[in-house]
Amino acid sequence: MLLSKDDALHYTYDSEHVQIEAWGPNALRVRATKLHTWPSGDWALTIAPQKSKPTITVQDKSAEITNGGITASISSRGKIIITNAKGERLLEEYQRNRLDVEDPKCSALEVEAREFKPLLGGDYHLTYRLESVDKKEKIYGMGQYQQPFLDLKGLDLEMAQRNSQASVPFMLSSLGYGLLWNNPAVGRAVLGKNIMSFEAQSTKFMDYWIVAGDTPAQIVEAYADVTGKVPMMPEYGLGFWQCKLRYQTQEELLGVAREYRKRNLPLDVIVVDFFHWPKQGEWKFDPTYWEDPDAMIKELQAMKVELLVSIWPTVDKRSENYNHMLEHGLLIRQDRGLRVSMDFQGDTVHADFTNPAARDFVWKTVKKNYYDKGVKLFWLDEAEPEYNVYDFDLYRYHSGSVLSTGNAYPVDYARAFYEGMVKDGKQKDVCNLIRCAWAGSQKFGTLLWSGDIASSWSSFRDQFAAGLNVGIAGIPWWTTDIGGFHGGNPTHPEFRELCTRWFQYGCFCPVFRLHGHREPMQPQHGTTGGATCISGAPNEVWSYGEECYEIMKKYLLLREKLRPYVRQLMTQAHEKGTPVIRTLFFEFPKDQACWDVEDQYMFGHKYLVAPVMYKGVDKKTVYLPKGATWRRFDDGEIKDAENLPGGQTIDVSCPLAVMPVFERI
Repeated sequence: MLLSKDDALHYTYDSEHVQIEAWGPNALRVRATKLHTWPSGDWALTIAPQKSKPTITVQDKSAEITNGGITASISSRGKIIITNAKGERLLEEYQRNRLDVEDPKCSALEVEAREFKPLLGGDYHLTYRLESVDKKEKIYGMGQYQQPFLDLKGLDLEMAQRNSQASVPFMLSSLGYGLLWNNPAVGRAVLGKNIMSFEAQSTKFMDYWIVAGDTPAQIVEAYADVTGKVPMMPEYGLGFWQCKLRYQTQEELLGVAREYRKRNLPLDVIVVDFFHWPKQGEWKFDPTYWEDPDAMIKELQAMKVELLVSIWPTVDKRSENYNHMLEHGLLIRQDRGLRVSMDFQGDTVHADFTNPAARDFVWKTVKKNYYDKGVKLFWLDEAEPEYNVYDFDLYRYHSGSVLSTGNAYPVDYARAFYEGMVKDGKQKDVCNLIRCAWAGSQKFGTLLWSGDIASSWSSFRDQFAAGLNVGIAGIPWWTTDIGGFHGGNPTHPEFRELCTRWFQYGCFCPVFRLHGHREPMQPQHGTTGGATCISGAPNEVWSYGEECYEIMKKYLLLREKLRPYVRQLMTQAHEKGTPVIRTLFFEFPKDQACWDVEDQYMFGHKYLVAPVMYKGVDKKTVYLPKGATWRRFDDGEIKDAENLPGGQTIDVSCPLAVMPVFERI
């Protein structure tokens, strides 16, 4: 049955109900279920859409709904096709059966487009299948994955959170549409050349949002309008962040900050990483190693350096807060086995951040011990969320020793601190460093970092694709561990080269942050608290030898010169949802060559960046997009550079001291 009701198009057949409605300009929301009642919840679509009046027509064998430049038609047997204002197909469901003999793709294969397989307990395993309507289609976005491909067409992507992987299931197509798979279930996206499919392992309904647009910018900004935009980046976020595996004592950290100031080097943020606390779940400085944190924070503030403090969601059973949190139901639960989420440095259980009371308790504890003392910036470490179940109820009840976290988890983890900081501090410019994110995380001040990645050239290339795609997926604040996290000896020439090239790239990233677990390990300080979590070798810019230091110093000073420009980019991200780092085609969508370039990007609208991502390279081929005139910029010191017309490929020299950058004029 096809009918129009409440400005929406409805289809029912047997046990299935489909609803298609306008959801913002040139956009539609498509939902389907086999339950008797319609499930509630908007997941990522939390921002009320701009009102629009769709046109709906219902005939005997088909119906359609048009909202501005997008139209969805549905047949009497439920097949959906979506087109743009020109009548060009954007999406077509992959349906192969004999229910509609007039369908040109009528087939004996008996494959459903929307396949709901019942599970014990009332949920379904959902598979949604789509035609690959154009073999030349390119797809971008979907979050942060550790693979080197910028164009995702042909890829098989796990939709789950892992250390260094953030599933944010919004994709941008070269055909002129964006699609949000609005379902936080663990699943899979297969963007094949024959069939595309989205899979949810356990869900009650299908839900996606699709928008048509003339440019990538229009599409991404429309997506931000319905899922939320980042706050304005605080001023300290525009400069340089110093970090290493773990500063073990107060004096060690202060010594590093003092050395930056002694050398007249820019420094905005310094980081106190994990186990600066006595036990997990106590969320305070261990007085054995941080004897006077109030004085430390005041000294840092006098140097105009902000302190970032790591916060873990784990609560040790021996900690001072465990019994209170257990009594008040603030911890995740389980249905069998030992109630242990992690056994690192003690038996721990995670706080249940889907519970507003848990969010409130943790924030009030953090506020008293950190925020009220002057700490404004928090590193919300996910503590290895490699296994995921994305239903709130399943999140609260986990089995055995493996934590079942989910997409709700990183969203609500950041939400706890965002809401607390806004409410208690009346501070709207909030920035929380976090390992995982999902659609909508950005509105809670989420700065996503790409996790514990390897210190290798191949890993460096993976971060290039990850940062650009996660920006398209709606997370404009992003950073990477410069030099990689795992390994790397600052005294080895080969690692010095890698770290220097990575540092140059980091200068032109949304957030410029040096971090890593360097070799060899350092001596242990003390025997109590977190002392056994020793630390790696020094990771400051002067740790890599004089040649690399001079190069890194040059790029530190360059980032400082670029601060007003970076502030402009952060304002665009806040007001429109525009990515800070952008693919070439984002800025030049009519230049077809830009859709094929996968080793260059735009830092905002003005700078074309061509990072050196291979060992020993001193010459690079660079494409200059059509529609602009360019001149060599590099580190900002080039004088009398010639103007170069766009639409050409050139070879440029790039010795270790230089990363090719071109300025758009």
